[in-house]
Amino acid sequence: MDAEAEAPILWPSDAKSRLIVWLSPQAQPQLVFEGDILILRCRGRKNAALSHVKFYRDGKFLHFSMENQPLLLGTATANSSGWYNCTGRVKYPRNMDSWDSGTAMVQVQELFLPPVLTALPSHELCEGSPVTLRCQTKLHSQKSASRLLFSFHKEGRTLKNRSSRPELRIPAAKEGDAGLYWCKASSEGGQIQKRSPQLELRVWAPVSRPLLTLRPTSLAVGDEVELLCEVQRGSPPILYSFHLNGDILRNHVAPHGGPASCLFRVTSEQDAGNYSCEAGNRVSRETSEPETLSVDDPQVLSAPTSSNWLVPWLPASLLAMMVIAAALLGYCRPWRKNGPLPPRNLPSAPSEEQHPLYVNVYHQNENNEGVIYSEIHTITIPREHEARPAQPAQQEKDISVIYAEVRHPQLSKNPDKGLNRRSTIH
Repeated sequence: MDAEAEAPILWPSDAKSRLIVWLSPQAQPQLVFEGDILILRCRGRKNAALSHVKFYRDGKFLHFSMENQPLLLGTATANSSGWYNCTGRVKYPRNMDSWDSGTAMVQVQELFLPPVLTALPSHELCEGSPVTLRCQTKLHSQKSASRLLFSFHKEGRTLKNRSSRPELRIPAAKEGDAGLYWCKASSEGGQIQKRSPQLELRVWAPVSRPLLTLRPTSLAVGDEVELLCEVQRGSPPILYSFHLNGDILRNHVAPHGGPASCLFRVTSEQDAGNYSCEAGNRVSRETSEPETLSVDDPQVLSAPTSSNWLVPWLPASLLAMMVIAAALLGYCRPWRKNGPLPPRNLPSAPSEEQHPLYVNVYHQNENNEGVIYSEIHTITIPREHEARPAQPAQQEKDISVIYAEVRHPQLSKNPDKGLNRRSTIH
């Protein structure tokens, strides 16, 4: 048996359009449409019987037929276009003659153009707006009566399958409807299917009212404060802006959503006030409730804030004041000894002068009883113009009056209750 034995021909049972291309010395260009069943047949001169037939496309061998059976190429596509020819043998009564057909050009025409998916009114819309997806294509003028079917898909999911209507309507778009869409157009028999490029549908959800958080809300100069602004929902990118008393401080863009923060150091009391933040995207803008930031006065912070702070220091303060009082007393007047006073060289003055000295010490004990220590010293100096008997320097006397008073008042309505007084005059 010949190595190039004839292969059986399988005719498609559902083929509605069969196109036979005759390869003969008078072969003419053939117009073929996508989806047609393409068949090649080799015809001899004056319909002479042929054997050992070989088929070629663009000079390349395709098929061998011992008995000149037609060659079924199947559904025509754009790849079916090319130059076809055949060769064979003609048997005459006396001899066998080789035969070569002419070359026929097969040009496969598109049944319809590749579809394009469009969104009406736009592929960018606000949440809640209607949108219509349309799968647009065009049939060949000679095939305008053909019927096409349309399917719609989103990211691997089929939304509508093989419908005669080339539209998909979304009455109220939600944020979850955003994504990549594509459609497919096919011939009624399904032999030709063409897919559209992907279309990104963007559904913008408005931003919710942002929440502003201050960490902390009360601080002093030199401390750091963080402002955190966040929305619960809204399509990114989101633009945040921070404000103090209505004046903008800083902007921040969140390309993929999420919160935004602003960290700064308090430099003065002017950083105190009402802070707020604003969030917005392409469809809406919202402002947070204001938050108050207080800055404590550093002088107030360094001072004691309670009278109880003085209680542990009262004994030490009292002791120190008593020592100071004793030192002043000893400096102004020496203690007397037995015998006459030593002479004092007093400075001359134009008139008689008195030099008082007051020392008061107050102490409050646990029973709210007050103790007051008082000392008053008075030194009298005679005037120069007054006549005085001459006295020797050693007989000059130092005149001092000292009042010492100790009080133990009870904190009651009667201020004199419980009062003990001691007076000494020198």
